[in-house]
Amino acid sequence: NTYFIIASIEYIWINPYKGALEIDEQRIRELLENIQSGRTDVDSGVAELRGLPFEDLGFAQVDHHRSIRQGFPEVVFGQGKTPQQIADISSAIISRSGRLIVTRASEDAFAAVKKQLPEAEYEQSARIITAGKPKNESRVPGVLIACAGTSDLPVAIEAALTAEMMGCVAERIFDVGVAGIHRLFDKLDNLNEARAIVAVAGMEGALPSVIGGLVDVPIIAVPTSVGYGASLGGVAALLAMLNSCAPGIAVVNIDNGFGAGYLAANIILSAERKAK
Repeated sequence: NTYFIIASIEYIWINPYKGALEIDEQRIRELLENIQSGRTDVDSGVAELRGLPFEDLGFAQVDHHRSIRQGFPEVVFGQGKTPQQIADISSAIISRSGRLIVTRASEDAFAAVKKQLPEAEYEQSARIITAGKPKNESRVPGVLIACAGTSDLPVAIEAALTAEMMGCVAERIFDVGVAGIHRLFDKLDNLNEARAIVAVAGMEGALPSVIGGLVDVPIIAVPTSVGYGASLGGVAALLAMLNSCAPGIAVVNIDNGFGAGYLAANIILSAERKAK
């Protein structure tokens, strides 16, 4: 009976999610084996399994099951949260999932997280906190981040760090905007070797269209809020990218480097899983 119960729980929690990260599946297997062998009592095992779907912190419901469903833990959007809330959510995520991304995080938020997670790192320009990075040797190549100008770097770096945290190698080519298009052509070999490209640009947002006419891989366009008055805080770039005549371009929201990096990594990692 005990074996039947354990096997049933294993089926419910593991089998439906073929794309689950190995580390998450392994943790569940270890728990089930410990229950079966008697090293962990049933009540403790039930308590552990109960915490897998989500953890109630009072002010937040931390989704611990997300890494099993989607292959990566819940990402924390820092804007609007207090430093202590961010720190408590971060600690809960890292304790079970092993990796952490906090976007739109202030220096005060990082200081609070650092007290609880000494290994946490902060990229000030991109306002992103990370912890628990995957090993370099396990990262999958193919993501390329291109940005038009130095003013677009914070958004481009957010995209690159996100893809890297998810387990990809993110090549970076910066300051290759159309005002000096020869700089982009100098990187044509890099563009052709990529398997998914994130193109970040403000002003008139022309970079993704130019790249789209040169390569045969998916392009994720990111409009930034960089530009003078009529750029309307990135709306001009957003509309230009949405109206691109180059095929194969998807567009994320203004300044959403995280969303673009996540999508590019998903493209690469899902293709990698299917190839195995």
